[in-house]
Amino acid sequence: MGRYETFREKYPVFIYKSYKITENENTVDLSYEFSIPGLADFHPAWSFPRPRNISVSGDLTFERLVFSLGMAEAVSYWKAVCPPEMLVECGELSQEQTDWWKKLYFNGLGEFFYVNNISADYGVFVNINSTGKFFSTEISELPELSGCLVAVGGGKDSALTLETLTNAGVECKCYSINRRNSITATVETAGLPSVSLITAQRKFDRSLITFNNQGCLNGHTPFSSVVAFSAEITAYLNRLKYIVLSNESSANESTVVGQSVNHQYSKSFEFEQDFHLYEEKYLRTGIYYFSFLRPLSEFQIAKMFASHKKYLSVFRSCNLGGKVSPDIWCGECPKCLFVCLIMSPFLTDGELTEVFGKDLLNDVSMSEYFTELIGKSAHKPFECVGSIDEVNLAVSLAIRRREQNGGNLPFLFERYKENGFYRPESLDEKNAEYCKYFNDQNLLPDFFREILLNEMERLL
Repeated sequence: MGRYETFREKYPVFIYKSYKITENENTVDLSYEFSIPGLADFHPAWSFPRPRNISVSGDLTFERLVFSLGMAEAVSYWKAVCPPEMLVECGELSQEQTDWWKKLYFNGLGEFFYVNNISADYGVFVNINSTGKFFSTEISELPELSGCLVAVGGGKDSALTLETLTNAGVECKCYSINRRNSITATVETAGLPSVSLITAQRKFDRSLITFNNQGCLNGHTPFSSVVAFSAEITAYLNRLKYIVLSNESSANESTVVGQSVNHQYSKSFEFEQDFHLYEEKYLRTGIYYFSFLRPLSEFQIAKMFASHKKYLSVFRSCNLGGKVSPDIWCGECPKCLFVCLIMSPFLTDGELTEVFGKDLLNDVSMSEYFTELIGKSAHKPFECVGSIDEVNLAVSLAIRRREQNGGNLPFLFERYKENGFYRPESLDEKNAEYCKYFNDQNLLPDFFREILLNEMERLL
């Protein structure tokens, strides 16, 4: 019997015990209590800036938002031992809501199950029962909403969204979970005042790390769902109409070849649709959640972003480097290599080296990640990276550009050619196809759609 089965037998129940809302002069603070009887209690917490003259006391809509954020947080602690029963004591879920959360957990934990060699069965991996209070269907009087809340993570995608919307004259506030230098720098580079950045403080219960180090199960969870629900709270407090994400169509591609295991599931269009419907039916704030870059591929985004060179010195997309202060490019992970590759047709070798602090294309230690990114492995890296086809297009265009300029090819590109992967005969056709690509599976309101189409026409 493996660890998964052993833990489930030893710890059969996970309990979402409670949430608490504390309204202070400048913040609204949230605390949660989760319990795995026989193992531990967990107490994550959040703090949201509270605008003047805004009170959530007795606000039933806000209470539903807080409860839902707790459901999104719970899976990070549940996964430590994967109890077959989840008991929700502080709220009541309909069968439809239960099914919604179960789908998110299962698909969002696809990578977790895969890397831990767990053969999870959708029907029995968790049974969610709610015994808490019934949430009234009464809707609080909704305020008038206007403006955008743009989620900013410090990477190229959110920078491109922010730059495009502000240039179009759209009123934007920015949202981040905790604060990093790259986030602050992105907002400043976009020309927005520092007060436009609204930062929620998330306090993760670090005792979970101790249990992970002691042998409990660990792995990727659908964190973007936490972003979605916490952004909903922030938009509600600040009376903002739109929550604007920067997830692209490439996020829909499975990470594991031939399987529905997607590292980016909670960034996929499927989740975006599901969240949009959940908001309309169960949260009912009047806030509209969508991804501005959903019609585009990572290749298009890289090409458009490269034209805004003012961001090259400030953007960061490295998850490892984001854990240090100030945040950096670690120069050793697949995410760093992917960003380097997807930008390589549009920047010089000198510009790439300046961005990442080292010459990644000549780094032999990157060979395995390179093989995964171009699709010559069983799976892509378990990172938020683009599709295999667009990585190959970017590499091929970069090779052609460098050869036309009479320069030597870096190690990874030379290896690509030696293995017979470089085929220049169809490059122009593929390039034109990607530059004109527009995925109609999106939730962009017409106003935002026109802004994006105009920017594509201008830059591509």
